[in-house]
Amino acid sequence: MELSLFFFADDSTSTTMTPGGRYQLLLESARFADAHDFTAVWTPERHFHPFGGLYPNPSVTGAAVAAVTERVGVRAGSVVVPLHDPLRVVEEWSVVDNISRGRAGVSFASGWHPHDFTLNPARFADRRDAALTAMETVRTLWRGESVPRVDGRGDPVDIRIYPPPVQSELPMWLTSAGSVDTFRAAGEIGAGVLTHLVKQGTDVLAGSIGEYRKSFRAHGAAIAAPGHVTLMMHAFVGPDDSVFDELRGPMREYVGASLGLFKTGNATTEGAKREASPHMRERALELSVERYFRTVGLFGSVERAVDTVKRMRGIGVDEIACLIDFGMPATAVLDSLKYLDQVRQAVA
Repeated sequence: MELSLFFFADDSTSTTMTPGGRYQLLLESARFADAHDFTAVWTPERHFHPFGGLYPNPSVTGAAVAAVTERVGVRAGSVVVPLHDPLRVVEEWSVVDNISRGRAGVSFASGWHPHDFTLNPARFADRRDAALTAMETVRTLWRGESVPRVDGRGDPVDIRIYPPPVQSELPMWLTSAGSVDTFRAAGEIGAGVLTHLVKQGTDVLAGSIGEYRKSFRAHGAAIAAPGHVTLMMHAFVGPDDSVFDELRGPMREYVGASLGLFKTGNATTEGAKREASPHMRERALELSVERYFRTVGLFGSVERAVDTVKRMRGIGVDEIACLIDFGMPATAVLDSLKYLDQVRQAVA
């Protein structure tokens, strides 16, 4: 089992940060991951909302991680590819691949939040098909081949990207919030899967992983490996289970902020959704936090975390991407990494 670090902070509007301090945890954690044999550092793409708003472009944060590390993988979790021209995506990630000397990897997502598609409104309706089509274009360009386009004068041109990447193939994942069809699609195109437990239980995930492996074997005869499943889990590990007392407040704030993101993303255009009462909202928040503690996260003592990782390995997960920037103080997070490293050593 591989362990990586994952970032998706809810502190993009903080006024207490020192200049440049918003990315201190990312860079210091990346250095730790690099020195302690973690597999990768993942940063997301999130637009126009405080939750996750530190990360509007993973190629920019990825370049920063690449510049301060030597061995750890530098990955996007995820590029919302229908928002962008694949030409630009490949250009940016080829730069990251060069800075990192061949450590870049990208998970591609179709996107779901309507506000994101302010960048490309026409792509919202067909975003799922657009994502798969764009991934094939990315592969073509990454291999050094050209694609037909039309230039500023309306003339047909064949375009290829520069600089050429270091890796001959870009390691690719397809991001799924839980749809088994997305797992199957990832298998069909020979990509990995990046997923989470926020909207699915372990039984459902196990079934989807089984479908992914079947699809991968059916469509990837030329590929020796059976695919790669990365599971994002919120993580904070300490010397014993007393860390739950430290975690409860930050997790309540984090989960509450995420509910605001999902509300704006899922609301009807008429705003017809009924507002929950304060009591109902508090109850829902408590239940959500308890679910994170029990099944969604990698929390508690080293022993408890090792057991969780082994259970995930048992259902077919290859890598756990540990989301660590959910509101705990940066000093506490950095101090906890030594315990997370103990987990990594125990399951390696």
